[in-house]
Amino acid sequence: MVPTAYHADSFQFVGMTAIVASPRMRQVMDFVARAARTQATVLIDGESGSGKEVVARALHQLSMRCAKPWVDVSCAALPEHLMESELFGYDKGAFSGADGSKPGLFEMAHTGTLFLDEIGELEPKMQVKLLRVLDAAPYYRLGGTKKIAVDVRVIAASNSPLEDLVRRGLFRADLYHRLCQVHITVPPLRERREDIQPLAEYFLQAQDMRLSDSAVLALANYDWPGNIRELRNLLTRAALMATDGLIQASDLSLPAPSGAPSPEGAGRPRVKSIEDPQEDLDGLERRTILRVLDEAGGHRQRAAARLGISRRTLSRKLKQYGLIEPAAEVSHVGAAW
Repeated sequence: MVPTAYHADSFQFVGMTAIVASPRMRQVMDFVARAARTQATVLIDGESGSGKEVVARALHQLSMRCAKPWVDVSCAALPEHLMESELFGYDKGAFSGADGSKPGLFEMAHTGTLFLDEIGELEPKMQVKLLRVLDAAPYYRLGGTKKIAVDVRVIAASNSPLEDLVRRGLFRADLYHRLCQVHITVPPLRERREDIQPLAEYFLQAQDMRLSDSAVLALANYDWPGNIRELRNLLTRAALMATDGLIQASDLSLPAPSGAPSPEGAGRPRVKSIEDPQEDLDGLERRTILRVLDEAGGHRQRAAARLGISRRTLSRKLKQYGLIEPAAEVSHVGAAW
């Protein structure tokens, strides 16, 4: 039986399109509209690829700062030694090669909004400085002698709950509470299945492709560990396989259900069972990583791409949760990376 088609609304937020059909996401967007009218700092969490950046952009566009600058940065994309100069800028002579002054992202976002994605990747030193700036304390550029004061609304996002990082001593509790004046959780795609078909149809518009009933059913029954990003990438591939402008279930090449036998089982890293008695945190996240790693034949680069996260983030997750035995990690470095 083909799932019922739901009415979907389309919104444009700072250059990104939001497709909303499910009651869960309608509730989230209603709350976003209320939160946008405040000046509160907002923390958004949710799985990778679930739509956190769209929510952040909506907060900016629906706010009184909508005509002011929107600036975004991924805290996982820059090495530690560059993060400080990117956020706070530098003056001439601050370091070798600093031939002039450069404003930081906080200055660029003055009177507007700064979106800090993957905030949990910030190193402890940067967490301290960020906390001071959030408390409206003027700061120095790197190598500077003049303090700078900015008026910026900060929105932060994290792929995993920051409470867990606080509990493990990896994130400052005071910074967490300062960021979490308003807390928004974006549900994963598997918990708002009414959005799957409208999103799929939106992604296929530009390619003039349609979904068959079998494809709609297959999409609705899949759990989408990579969420919307995985859906978009899968449909891009399926459109290349389809004929006559119609995508069939066979064109989707969806992975076999978890636990199904795989011909590529040999040579995979030895992954700990999810029944490990020490596992008491982030069970869903670990199970998703295990399943996608298994479906990718143990290839961490492919698994990271399917999950919609960086290889660096996946590596950190694997070490953090002990999902790979040390011996396997060493012996498979060449194949996995």
